[in-house]
Amino acid sequence: MAKKDKKSKSAEQKARVAAKQTRKATQKEKKAKAKGGGDSDAEDIDLQAVLEEYSRQQAQFLKVSESPCEPPSPRSSSTFISSPSTSRELFLFGGEHYNGAAATFFNDLFIYMIDKDEWRRVTSPNSPLPRSGHAWCRSGNGSSIYLFGGEFSSPKQGTFYHYNDFWKLEPSTREWTRLESKGKGPPARSGHRMTYFKNYIILFGGFQDTSQTRYLQDLWVYDCQAFTWHSINLPPASQKPDARSSFSFLPHEAGAVIIGGYSRVKSTVAAGKQSKGGYQGTRSVMKPIVHQDTWFLRITQPAFDAVANAPPSVRWERRKAPMNRPNPPRAGVNMAYHKGRGILFGGVHDVEESEEGIDSEFFDALFAWSIERNRYFQLSLKRARIAPKKHADQRVPARKDRSKADEADLLRNLATLETKDSTGNAATTNALVDIDMPDIPVKHVKPVMDVMPHPRFNAHLAVHDDVLYILGGIYEQGDAEYTFDEMWAVDLGRLDGVQEIYRRELENWQGSDDEGGDYSETEGEDSDDDDEDEGGVQLDTSLNLMESTRQNTPEAPRKSIKT
Repeated sequence: MAKKDKKSKSAEQKARVAAKQTRKATQKEKKAKAKGGGDSDAEDIDLQAVLEEYSRQQAQFLKVSESPCEPPSPRSSSTFISSPSTSRELFLFGGEHYNGAAATFFNDLFIYMIDKDEWRRVTSPNSPLPRSGHAWCRSGNGSSIYLFGGEFSSPKQGTFYHYNDFWKLEPSTREWTRLESKGKGPPARSGHRMTYFKNYIILFGGFQDTSQTRYLQDLWVYDCQAFTWHSINLPPASQKPDARSSFSFLPHEAGAVIIGGYSRVKSTVAAGKQSKGGYQGTRSVMKPIVHQDTWFLRITQPAFDAVANAPPSVRWERRKAPMNRPNPPRAGVNMAYHKGRGILFGGVHDVEESEEGIDSEFFDALFAWSIERNRYFQLSLKRARIAPKKHADQRVPARKDRSKADEADLLRNLATLETKDSTGNAATTNALVDIDMPDIPVKHVKPVMDVMPHPRFNAHLAVHDDVLYILGGIYEQGDAEYTFDEMWAVDLGRLDGVQEIYRRELENWQGSDDEGGDYSETEGEDSDDDDEDEGGVQLDTSLNLMESTRQNTPEAPRKSIKT
């Protein structure tokens, strides 16, 4: 009987797998038809004309204006930074949002006033066009913010446009200025990173989406005093980091440091089953790589007697593997700099890739990487202290006893008022009764959690006055991609909880039903195909979920990791 049950379960499992493969084949046919048919917007949308229309509409603003607003709409691949001036402000610019049906790009500049707990939106006749995957950083010797590059795409992401423009933002006046450098500048790109060293802005890496994604490993240095870009050409035998995007680029007193990153390299794998003659075909695939190496960029300024506009001398030095690094390795993380440390939150790890998809694991852990010690430290929230129980003789009176005592006091006060009223002091009595108490403003206390926010990757991080701010981030369930619409604050000194700045419900995924979830093949687990096809997907947003998994089809690699 046991054998019969086992065979029955095995047959049911095979039937479920066959049904799943049939559905996936149908889905692939639909996607292929969409790419080659009338649903594709790759041919019928002129991105240059769209961007020119954006510029025309933006020119209608006569001056820089700033107004209070609601928190920004959900977005990813934006830039988020603490104000380099003395003001307590956070700046957010650009980004994109994909809801499964279309991609929307932004060029809003939002400012979060920390002390007032207020968001403001800035409009300007001269600001960068909508984009995502750009990079910005503060200047080393000033209070400006510099921005370079990024990308824009058609709504269905069939056509991409990469920027190579360079901008400066003055935080105090909110004014943008497009910088025209002397000589040649970096080529267009997305997913790169920038940092600062003294009077220089340093740019490295990124990618370009043309016929296929090409990752970059070139190094550029911008002199903020001479207004000139320098392309750093190293000797052929010198070592340097591999091409990558989505890495962390942090400042250092002697230069800068790079850690981590993501890229895809061409690899050859077996194609199908081995034939009877022993021959097995091969095919080329783009294999994802999560980089874990660390590099130090040593920068030496030109000598005093050097020629005018001479570039600094630079040298890449590979460091040892960091100690106590997060395990397993994770992509979709970008560190925020804080007092000689890089602060890291979340990330995603692809466990196994097969024909069925990619099993992935999401994280909500918080780490600090010491640049000098080259060591990771996990930052754990402190548990709330429980007040000790009081002795019997120190206990406060019971609620019933307190209410009786209050009632007796009230009766005595009323009797006193009546006595005064009977002796002719009515005016005094009325004066006492009719006194208007001043309105005391009620301060809204924001909720504080004792666990980290839901697991995610590509969260925006910024640190101001020892407080880490976590904005947005992405979570995937099946082929559906959800962008969090929330911001949290963590005091890195106290670690006494996670304060909610704002939080709104997730938007519904507008993709096909097949993208909302995946099919379970676990033996002994019941599933209903009809219910799965007709019903929507509910994202589990329980805050104590430590790790989560999803499956993503290898035919549609995760784009958001690159930026």
